[in-house]
Amino acid sequence: MAEVGLMIEAQEGLDWGRWRQIVADAERLGFASLRTSDHCFSVMGQPTHSLSAWPALALAAEWSERLKLAPMVSPLTFYHPAILARTARAVDELSGGRVLLGVGTGWYQAEHEAFGIPFPSQKERFDNLERGLERIQQTLADHPLPILMGGGGPKRTIPLAARFASEWNFMEFNVEAYREKSALLDDRCRQLGREPSEIKRSLMLGYLLGRNESELRERAVAMGKVRGWPDKSADEVLDELRQRRLVGTPQEAVAQLRPFVEAGVQEFCFQTLLMDDREALELIGEEVMPALQ
Repeated sequence: MAEVGLMIEAQEGLDWGRWRQIVADAERLGFASLRTSDHCFSVMGQPTHSLSAWPALALAAEWSERLKLAPMVSPLTFYHPAILARTARAVDELSGGRVLLGVGTGWYQAEHEAFGIPFPSQKERFDNLERGLERIQQTLADHPLPILMGGGGPKRTIPLAARFASEWNFMEFNVEAYREKSALLDDRCRQLGREPSEIKRSLMLGYLLGRNESELRERAVAMGKVRGWPDKSADEVLDELRQRRLVGTPQEAVAQLRPFVEAGVQEFCFQTLLMDDREALELIGEEVMPALQ
C-alpha cells in the first residue's frame, strides 16, 4: 500500500491561475500531498514563468483543507536556516499542521550565478546543510516540523537523513538502486540508535501516462516542447522517457510501481511538467491511485 502525491516543477511555467487549479484538483482527487520545487528559473533552459515556492505554499494552505504541503526542496543557499524555519512554521500554522519542511544543499549553479547568489563548494554546501538543520531544529524547538530530505549520497546525504529526516525521498526510477540506498539508510539509523521505520520512504518520478497509444503520443509531443526537445518525434520522446521515467497506460504504470511498494516505498510523488493537463491528473487519481491503496 502506498500513497500518491503531486510534485510540481514550479519553475517550468507555473503561474497563479495554474496553481489554483492544481491545488483544487489535487484536493478533489484525493492526492496525499502537494509539493513544489524551489528554483529561481527553468532547469531545462526554457524561458518560462515561475512562482516562488513559499508564497505558493501559503496560498495552497489557504485553498486546501487536507493536502500535506512541502517544498521539494528549499536550498539553504537561498535561505538563512532560522528564517526558513520561521517561514515554514507560519505556513504550517496557516495550514493547520500540514507542512513538511523539505531542505537541501542547493545544486543548480546556473541560477545562483544568474541571481548573484553565492555557490560554495560541495563540501561547504553540505557543511552548511548540517549546521542549518541543527539551527532549524533549535528555531522550531517549540513547534517541531517534519523534515524532508532527498538524495542517495552515502557519505553525507544518507547520514544526515538518518539523523534529521522524517521523510527520505529517492529520485531514481530503479528499484534495485532504491533498495540499496534504503538499506544504507536503515543501517545508518541503527548506528545512531534510531528505528528505521521512523523515516517515511518516498519516490519522486517523472511520468507520461495515457489511456492508449494515441494519448501517449499526443502527450509525448507536448512533453518534448516542455523539456526543450521540439525537434524530436513522439516516438523519440517516448524512447527517451522510457529509459528513466514511468511511461504507459494506468495499468502498465501500476505494474511498474508495485515492485517499489514491495521494496518499501510509502508514497509516490508524481513529478508534473504538463501543468494544464488535468486529464493526466484524473488518470492518476482515478486509475493509478486506487490500485496502490
